[in-house]
Amino acid sequence: VQLQASGGGLVHLGGSLRLSCAASRGTLEYYAIGWFRQAPGKEREAVSCSTALGERTFYADSVKGRFTISRDNAKNTVYLQMSSLKPEDTAVYYCAADLWGDGTKWTINGEYDFWGQGTLVTVSS
Repeated sequence: VQLQASGGGLVHLGGSLRLSCAASRGTLEYYAIGWFRQAPGKEREAVSCSTALGERTFYADSVKGRFTISRDNAKNTVYLQMSSLKPEDTAVYYCAADLWGDGTKWTINGEYDFWGQGTLVTVSS
């Protein structure tokens, strides 16, 4: 599967953005989709995950209650709706796919077989 992340941009403190992860050459429904982010000078960290078939969702504590992951199987796309954005959310965001992933190790980069290119989110104060 090939992944294309998009939707990043510049937003003010408290604003919202919706990131998209669109797939080609595969059916996203069969994959756990994880969203990760990497801020300058920091390690990549897991943000959220929707397991294969959309059975479960997971969120990092830092985004819980502000971010929502969802799927549109008809469009073969997974979204990350981000609200109440903070400057510390500034990062390059990546989506990744794990075939039949059940989320057991959703925070681990190595669990994902396919990665999209990043999309930059900048939150200004």
